[in-house]
Amino acid sequence: MVFDKSEERVSALIAKGNWIDGKWVPSSSGETREVRNPSNVDEVVGVVAWSTARDIEAAVRSAKNAFRPWSRMPWPSRAKVLSKAAAILAGRLEEVATLLSREQGKPIGEARGEVQRGVDLLQYYAGEGWRGMGEVIPSAAPGALMFTMREPLGVVGVITPWNFPVAIPLWKACPALIYGNTVVLKPAADSPLTALAIAQVFEEAGMPAGVFNVVTGSGGVLGDALVSHEDVKAVTFTGSNAVGSHIAKLASARGIKYQLEMGGKNAAIVLADADLDHAAEIVISGAMRFAGQKCTATSRAIVERRVMEAFAERVVERARSLAVRPATDEEAYLGPVVNESQRRQILSYIDVGKAGEGKLLCGGGIPKGELYERGYFVEPTVFADVRPDAKIAQEEIFGPVLSLIPADSPEQAIEIANGVRYGLSASLFTNDLSRALEYIREIEVGMVRVNAETAGVELQAPFGGYKASSSYSREQGRAAMEFFTQVKTVTIAPAGGR
Repeated sequence: MVFDKSEERVSALIAKGNWIDGKWVPSSSGETREVRNPSNVDEVVGVVAWSTARDIEAAVRSAKNAFRPWSRMPWPSRAKVLSKAAAILAGRLEEVATLLSREQGKPIGEARGEVQRGVDLLQYYAGEGWRGMGEVIPSAAPGALMFTMREPLGVVGVITPWNFPVAIPLWKACPALIYGNTVVLKPAADSPLTALAIAQVFEEAGMPAGVFNVVTGSGGVLGDALVSHEDVKAVTFTGSNAVGSHIAKLASARGIKYQLEMGGKNAAIVLADADLDHAAEIVISGAMRFAGQKCTATSRAIVERRVMEAFAERVVERARSLAVRPATDEEAYLGPVVNESQRRQILSYIDVGKAGEGKLLCGGGIPKGELYERGYFVEPTVFADVRPDAKIAQEEIFGPVLSLIPADSPEQAIEIANGVRYGLSASLFTNDLSRALEYIREIEVGMVRVNAETAGVELQAPFGGYKASSSYSREQGRAAMEFFTQVKTVTIAPAGGR
């Protein structure tokens, strides 16, 4: 399908390099890298700049120069830029979703949903430009007025993963921008084209030069340069725990704010009184959509033993029926994983499971057939009788692999769910209100669901986890204000002591 001017726009953004200071700028190294379609590696989706620390320097300098005029712009004027960007992105939803699906492997239906979420994020944070941002505080001094103001931090470094290349950059950049900060975005090397499409949307929305910048290339080289730059005042990161810990050390050494969203080993607890058909459908959705490549994906199902057999039958039947297809196929339920390295890692965990950590019920390898030969596909895989301390029940796999773990009671199920280093999201399936209330109190996660999927949270609500899943800050909604602003307390006393 061809969309109005889409091919020309995409060709323009992949040919001109980084987006710095309101211009398309080639990498200082002159190097480029191909981006290939994980559904068919013979297809080159585009070519992007492979940048150096010098390009980060240029982007940060641009953002620093743009900070004062942007932060002094009236809040409603900033809001209008975001609102216009929302309208432009909405008009290109199909185009950007197709680009996302081709470069990263997300099934086209989910890709459309992600781009729509980007539109909604732009609209939501445009609304922040019209809301109150401080409070009046009673003063003990006679006649004095005391209040707080929210002010921006300065240049914010945004480092994002490949799995949500529209939603995550926007749920970080939108609040940063509306609160008056300027942004340097370093997108993941596996999904840079979509980030450049976002830059193009902001350009056409009238974003002033230097306010939003994008530099593509190696995460290690560019991420370190960004976090270590003396003019970067804060960094927000989503990705692996290993990289997040490294960023925390760099940021802490400089004394700047940092925000980390990292891994998850999310559990769905299924009690004996649950609607098993509903629970199986939702658990499979949480585990298998986008091939399980979500930090909120359902990786464990902890099931009361007396209904385990019945639940497992439903899960396996559903898993075997899933349409594994190239990402742009309208029938695709799950597409490929993002690259060969990711597939090798997932298959290595499956091999561990097969070697004695669980009973393989379905899947367990690469699907056979010509359709799958040139892509990075993995079968939907389900293990039963998995021990709570097994490697596949403890470590984040980030693939379409579900472990079924039996529990003898609701209390034991919660104990098992809590027995991992992560604490991002969890679900409980039950019709017992008392059990649900107990679970809400006892579960050690930042996002608690009842009779709903572990994956996802609405954009107006805080997003984040406990334990090793985050740095204890929250993203999205009004909670984002806490990270992207600083508080100034103001006292005005009467002149002459009156």
